[in-house]
Amino acid sequence: MQRTKVSVIVSDLSGGGAVRGFLLGQILKHLEYDVEIVGFLFGQALFALPPDQLPIVSTPGCPYPGFFSAIRQTLPKISGDIIYAAKPKPASFGVALLKRLGSSRPVILDMDDWEMSWYGGDDWKYQSGPKQLYRDVFKPNGALHYPDYPLYIRWMEKLVPRANALTVDTEFLKQRFGGVYLPNGKDTTLFNPEPYHPETVRKHLGLSDHRVLMFPGAPRPHKGVEDLLMALDQLNEPDLRLVIVGGSPYDDYDQQLMRRWKRWLIYLPRSPVEKMPEILAAAHIVVVPQRDTLTARSQFPLKLTDGMAMGKPVLSTRVGDIPSILDNTGYLVDPGSPNQLAEMIRKIFQDFNLAIEQGIRARKRCVELYSIDVMAPILSELLSKL
Repeated sequence: MQRTKVSVIVSDLSGGGAVRGFLLGQILKHLEYDVEIVGFLFGQALFALPPDQLPIVSTPGCPYPGFFSAIRQTLPKISGDIIYAAKPKPASFGVALLKRLGSSRPVILDMDDWEMSWYGGDDWKYQSGPKQLYRDVFKPNGALHYPDYPLYIRWMEKLVPRANALTVDTEFLKQRFGGVYLPNGKDTTLFNPEPYHPETVRKHLGLSDHRVLMFPGAPRPHKGVEDLLMALDQLNEPDLRLVIVGGSPYDDYDQQLMRRWKRWLIYLPRSPVEKMPEILAAAHIVVVPQRDTLTARSQFPLKLTDGMAMGKPVLSTRVGDIPSILDNTGYLVDPGSPNQLAEMIRKIFQDFNLAIEQGIRARKRCVELYSIDVMAPILSELLSKL
């Protein structure tokens, strides 16, 4: 009997949004669906390296009007019986709706972020005076040439009810858009601390001389990395290091951090998901110091479940769903408070055996609530209703 196939559509395979798409693909494969990831490459290479045996079908992305041609090239490549769009963007949800027009295939939308929060949320307005409109339409670099322009995202959000089903990963998104809660979880079989000895891994990575605070992702201003670096300035303990894995593909933010805080920073290159558990094993503490912004309140940071699954002490902030996700299995401070971060880092290392016990409890919670084994039945029930 032929298995049902699901096409997961990602708006930009060279951007961070691909990570959630790959997670959805992993869950679907766990449920024994055939899966393909279909998306556009607006950059030179994949941002995140996909898990093994997850096929990628890509088309070069470009601004409008050329993007219409890219869409025409992509539509025939979408071969799934069910279409699962990651993010309400023209290049994902818009393409999915177009494919449904010609094929009647059901469309699921996944939202792991409030996209309009990057532009001020409900306060954003398009300044559409005649001169501005002319520039935006006719200038080669006009704003309306870009598929991710907030005007288009706002239009896509108005079409959210047109999806046959909706999944979201935070209470913020559920309150605003409805849908079925599907957390930003982990393959806790792969992300398992048992095969790794932290000291051995630190030696292999050249980190033996350091107490490692690890941020396993792309730093951006709302993620609070600067607050953590200011805390390290306050502590001024020479063996502490913030290890960032991967870095930012979006802009020169990494370079800005290095110019000011080179003393405390170590960067490790991006790695395939299969390699990440070993890298995370090197951490003494996994840090997720989110600032209290509209964007942060709508997110379920994947770094939380990175640390939890690997049994690490997790240091984070009281923002959005983070307190309920950790539920007393991690360490929390107020957002935007380098003083509190410094004090909590000092406290964790003063009784590191207690911190290790916290990490063990965090892993247990992750397995029980945020593992693929828990996420799979949620998605299975949703798919069975289509």
